[in-house]
Amino acid sequence: MRGIGLEAAITIITAAFMKGAELGLNPLSVAVLDNGGHLKAFMAQDGASILRPQIAHGKAYGCLALGLGARAINARAEQQAYFINAVNTLAGGALVPVPGGVLIRDNEGAILGAVGITGDTSENDEACAIAGIEAANLIADAG
Repeated sequence: MRGIGLEAAITIITAAFMKGAELGLNPLSVAVLDNGGHLKAFMAQDGASILRPQIAHGKAYGCLALGLGARAINARAEQQAYFINAVNTLAGGALVPVPGGVLIRDNEGAILGAVGITGDTSENDEACAIAGIEAANLIADAG
């Protein structure tokens, strides 16, 4: 199974930062994970707070763990809190079930990885993730 490459991961981060600047957002932190859940690339803008790396990673990791975009995970958490709590316990607390995590798919629908962004509102984080993925000519699946 092919995963996200470093060049695409850097493109995603760069484009996400550009979208954040265009929208006038707070400093963003972006984590790109490959389809095995391994960190491919991470960058944080100046001024990002200290837990942002873990939050960005948790948003992306949750997407890969459940095969869903974070928006769908958030909806499921609202409807089935016990399930998401149990999954988060199994994952050692690594899931952050709020929008801002987006699956990265290729043109055939295969999951290449996921991106997690944090720093502004969840909706703005998600918009930047989608912009980054689309800039890499890949398919964003926010759920």
